[in-house]
Amino acid sequence: MNTTPTTLDSGRVTLRARRARLARQRAGIGHFFGLLIVFLSSVFPFYWMVTTSLKHQADALAYPPHWVFTPTLDHYIDALFQHDVAGSLVNSLLIASSTTVLAIMLGTPAAYALARYEFRGKEDLWFWFISNRMVSPVVLAVPFFLIATKLDLVDTHIVLILLYLTFSLPIVVWICTDQFRNIPVELDEAARLDGASPWRVFWRINLPLAMPGIVVSAIFAFIFSWNDLLYALVLTRSDAVTSPVAATSYMSGYELPWGEIMATGTLIVLPMVVFALLVSGRLVQGLTMGAVK
Repeated sequence: MNTTPTTLDSGRVTLRARRARLARQRAGIGHFFGLLIVFLSSVFPFYWMVTTSLKHQADALAYPPHWVFTPTLDHYIDALFQHDVAGSLVNSLLIASSTTVLAIMLGTPAAYALARYEFRGKEDLWFWFISNRMVSPVVLAVPFFLIATKLDLVDTHIVLILLYLTFSLPIVVWICTDQFRNIPVELDEAARLDGASPWRVFWRINLPLAMPGIVVSAIFAFIFSWNDLLYALVLTRSDAVTSPVAATSYMSGYELPWGEIMATGTLIVLPMVVFALLVSGRLVQGLTMGAVK
């Protein structure tokens, strides 16, 4: 049987196509297992924290670990009411919410001005906003404590709100400035031709279009204010204690109540996890806005 060159060439092409398809399948399987390992390594600590918070002390300290156990909510009840974690969660919510609202109210007009107007010292002002995030928080802890002591603001909500605002405001300005720059200037010009004032142009046109970036910056500001331990530990005593500080109150030289510690950790982390899942779509939209034009 004679084999023509055309048949040989088509056979080689088919063989190369099969090899390429097989290589893509192997690469896909490798990527899948790689992502699976990353996912499990990220989720397992949270799983361990939640399960430990539901175990009795004997089960929590057992070795090898007890994977099957009788769950209990006693640790959550003790943490919320005996250790006043409920009050610290209220303080964290109040401080984080106030900081986020103030950061958005002050940061979005500043970001709009930096994106739309030219004025003297604009680049210096922009660099000043960014440089605030370059300073290590540990360096500023003692100066902030001395200022708060001088002003008699230690152990108050207002000192933490103002302190967190100094760190959250640059985040809002940084993200929102980029969002406003991606909005066409022609929209502003058309609105001004219709008689709209600069404030109305900002409020009615630019602010809704920049909402994905505003939401992202609000998320970052809220998470930073919610999770901070250093400044809350230095500047609070009893009245304004936040939930991360309350989690450190279990430390003693005699025993570590792992069930209550893990229950407190779960109560701190769980709202952020739920919040992140609810806004995940808007978070991706805001982070990718302007990446492709």
